[in-house]
Amino acid sequence: MSTGARSVVGRLRGDGRGWALLAIAVGWLFILGGRFLVPAVLPQVKATFDLGNADAGIAITVLWATYALMQSPAGLLVDRLGERRLLAGSLLLSAGGVAALGLAPGFLVFVLASAAFGFVTGLYGPARGTAISRTFPLNDGAALGAVLAAGSVGSAVLPFLAGALVENLGWRILVGGMLVPYLGAAVFTWWAVPAREVEASPDPTPPAELLGDVGRAVGNRAVLVPVVAATLMLFAFQGLSSFLLTYLVEAKGFDQSTASVLFALLFVGGAVAQAVAGNLSDAFGERIVLVGVAAAGAGAVGAVPFVDGPLSMAAVVTVAGVRLAVVPVSNAYVISVLPPEVTGTAWGTIRMGFFLLAAGGSTVVGTLAEMGLFDESFLLLAGLSGIAAGLYAFIPSRDDARAGRTGRAG
Repeated sequence: MSTGARSVVGRLRGDGRGWALLAIAVGWLFILGGRFLVPAVLPQVKATFDLGNADAGIAITVLWATYALMQSPAGLLVDRLGERRLLAGSLLLSAGGVAALGLAPGFLVFVLASAAFGFVTGLYGPARGTAISRTFPLNDGAALGAVLAAGSVGSAVLPFLAGALVENLGWRILVGGMLVPYLGAAVFTWWAVPAREVEASPDPTPPAELLGDVGRAVGNRAVLVPVVAATLMLFAFQGLSSFLLTYLVEAKGFDQSTASVLFALLFVGGAVAQAVAGNLSDAFGERIVLVGVAAAGAGAVGAVPFVDGPLSMAAVVTVAGVRLAVVPVSNAYVISVLPPEVTGTAWGTIRMGFFLLAAGGSTVVGTLAEMGLFDESFLLLAGLSGIAAGLYAFIPSRDDARAGRTGRAG
């Protein structure tokens, strides 16, 4: 390990924080990886319930839309209950969610179970972000990058294993069996993440005033521009990740085991990029990293329809996964420039907005695929990613953003 890498690891592990970071990372590995199990076994789910691509896209959109709707309430709960309760509680409830998915007797129940799973996994994200920000104020980019890289590893390994085992075990056992690691991660998180004392304010902020404070925070250019860009990037990724495996099987003619490997490479590329992006942004600033990553992702997604061989497709898909590096960099940036007094509530509201809008990516791609426009859907996603790259070029530095916030407050 290089001296620089040892220095970063030492800063993240110092003062006993290493176990908390590991617990949050493991939890996110299963939370995010579990949500990508459905796209990984989508051909089998479609066969079980006799679905077309449009119906399947709606089911995935419901999962991500309910995840989005929980972000604002979860952000408010962070400020009221603290991170440990929400992180462990989300994992515990997720165990019940995957059990309901695996046991669903019909498509309507499957959609309702998807909605429930989305709601309970939605508790995790805001608490994860604020826990990292509070615990690693000087290295939040690197710490969040490590956690999100773990999520990408889960998103690569769990769908890969599902694709390899689904023919023998069936999708119900694979999805429902996730309750075991969720329960284990819940116990580990409760043990490792320290409780944060949350005191009720003797004079709580009136709801109207709180909404006004959140609205002003979100309307700040330093927040609004990266949030719009992140929404476009997430919309594109939602459409890509929901149907890439199905596209590789139906449009490109790959067998499902090969398609599962290629699908996993999307997250392998993302994990590597996320692991280094936080350090790069801490060293060189967010703007250059975000623009470069978004531009690379746009080019790779746009190339997918024009590539056929497994090796060339593997290279393109891996580069397409690099787009995931925008998440730790953009999230750490936005959290850092939000007013401290409404960080949890504002961050939850922001996450609700961009996840809710982005959830439509699955339905859009599924509908275009049903219309015979599968290739064109990837070009649309590439175009949206290119627009995001242009927006990222206009975000101010953290110091400028904080100075502007302080100036207005004064």
